[in-house]
Amino acid sequence: MPNQNDMRGEGLRIAGAKRVFIALWLGVLLLKLVVATQLPLFVDEAFYWQEGQHPGWAYSDLPGLTAWLIRLGVEVAGNNHFGVRLPFLLMGAALPWMMVGMVRRELGEGAAPWLAGSATVLLPLAGTLGIMALPDVPMALATMMCLDAGARLLRRVDYGAALLLAVGLAIGALSHYRFIAVIGVGVIALALLPNGRRALRDPRVWIAIAFGAAAWVPLLAWNIENAEAGLRFQLVERHPWALHASGFSFIPLQMLFVSPLLLAGLLLAGWRAARHGEREVVRLFGLLGGLVVLGFFALGFFADTERVSFHWPLPGYLALIPLLPALLDSWPRWLRRATWGLAGAGLAAVFAYYAAVSIPSVRAHSAAWKWYPSNFAGWNVLADAVEEELARMPGDTRLVADNFKIGAELGFRLDNPRIQVLDHPLNRFHGRAPQLQLWGLETPGRAQWGDDPVLLVVGASDVPYRNLLRRYHALCERVGPLPAPARVLNIDHGSQRFLLFALKGGAGADVGCTAPAMAWVDTPVSGDRAGWPLEVAGWAFKDGVGLSRVEVLLDGTPVAEAEYGLEAPGIAGYWGISTDPSHPRVGFRAQVEAQPLLRPGRYWLGLRLHGQDGSVEDWSEQPIIIE
Repeated sequence: MPNQNDMRGEGLRIAGAKRVFIALWLGVLLLKLVVATQLPLFVDEAFYWQEGQHPGWAYSDLPGLTAWLIRLGVEVAGNNHFGVRLPFLLMGAALPWMMVGMVRRELGEGAAPWLAGSATVLLPLAGTLGIMALPDVPMALATMMCLDAGARLLRRVDYGAALLLAVGLAIGALSHYRFIAVIGVGVIALALLPNGRRALRDPRVWIAIAFGAAAWVPLLAWNIENAEAGLRFQLVERHPWALHASGFSFIPLQMLFVSPLLLAGLLLAGWRAARHGEREVVRLFGLLGGLVVLGFFALGFFADTERVSFHWPLPGYLALIPLLPALLDSWPRWLRRATWGLAGAGLAAVFAYYAAVSIPSVRAHSAAWKWYPSNFAGWNVLADAVEEELARMPGDTRLVADNFKIGAELGFRLDNPRIQVLDHPLNRFHGRAPQLQLWGLETPGRAQWGDDPVLLVVGASDVPYRNLLRRYHALCERVGPLPAPARVLNIDHGSQRFLLFALKGGAGADVGCTAPAMAWVDTPVSGDRAGWPLEVAGWAFKDGVGLSRVEVLLDGTPVAEAEYGLEAPGIAGYWGISTDPSHPRVGFRAQVEAQPLLRPGRYWLGLRLHGQDGSVEDWSEQPIIIE
């Protein structure tokens, strides 16, 4: 029989675990509220906002729930970042408490429920849920509800458990196609357990399953009416379905976004529970969590490698978290502390990333990095520029976006969900083209506009550079003569680059296509160290009219006039379709003498390209170190 000191010690441990959980939950919630109000909308969030402004039962990329929640948020809190994310913040805040309640009921009243809740807060994938308005948030909520219902059904089938299962299945069905994996694994896990098979024979469970299945009807109806466009994109077009070695990247990515020791603990706890768990509910958590995580790991060797997928196993981790406290109790104290510490550091790193993305000066400093957050960057600057240009144009000017990203982000900032969008590879790559067509927002170009004036917004950094000239020529074919851009926006040194074209209907039809200038700096390369005099060399051209001058800039200030017109015979052959009349004399070279006002350090090297038609375009910049 435990003595009084042991009982007092256990009581203190439970109270301490509870205090830590509440402090973590409150602190993280406060951080999420701050970040969610400052973080620019991710392009997917902006498109979900646009979907919410066009109410429908389902959409080309997703079921309807994410859009409905965003519409609800903006109706309650206004058309701003906080309004878009409010419902998702509330759901993300509820998840740790749901975990605490489920673990307390199923595994005891000790410190385990509070430790499981703390793990839910500290797990980077779960602790940051709600900062962005994404379908993973309601899908995580649905996973918790179904997991809770499954645990209840193992003990006793009653109407409360069946209702919880029905609601969870419905929310999951309305969240994402990917929830099918959770349903399939859940049925398998129940079927492997004696009491699970008993529950599956009960009519109330099948009524709940039928209710959840009915929630898929709007999505299926949309696909039937639209030639299975959504299903084909999610299940066929976005995946290569061929064996590739990039599936091995799953392991380091999960170690990064879960934290190494926490990932090891979750997987080990799941393995032990599935193989040796004495209680069925423990085996259920182990089977469900382990099969989901391993299933997505295996899928990574055949599925999409170009879009973000590191968050897919989150439902599996949520199922494994209840098993973690018991495992950690068997670890030495130093290892437990290291596990919690690394998890906290991982969560802090994710918050630091979001905070950095929210600060324009930090984004600009990271402009040359491979992981530059282009999908968050520059939208407010673009919206301000668009409003200024529209103010200079006739009142009946059409605003047309080059692709769905620009259309959705401008739509949110200008509170206009009806911005027309041209056909673009990005629209199809992300499964948004069918939806734009259904809304009547995909425009063929000048054939539809007639003589209307148009402000065309083009994302020059949204296309791989090797395809950019071809994209410019495709624009000429669609919109008619392409004049010099009215404005060039080099946001964050050109890592996010937009061109604004003021098109006058019917004007200059005999001029032909004048594409924006193209350029490349061969010497120095990005990140190079250099001294005085600074040698700069490369090539530049402008289809249709050619260039007259090239200036070299440091931090936006002209520092040298380049010698332009040097032989560069391979350039025309590489691009193939270029119509610059100066080929092959499109090379340039400049020597920048020492600048007395410039101290050694990091500078941004750029070009100012002067067209024969009088246009002036600043090219994207690259960092160099002046020694």
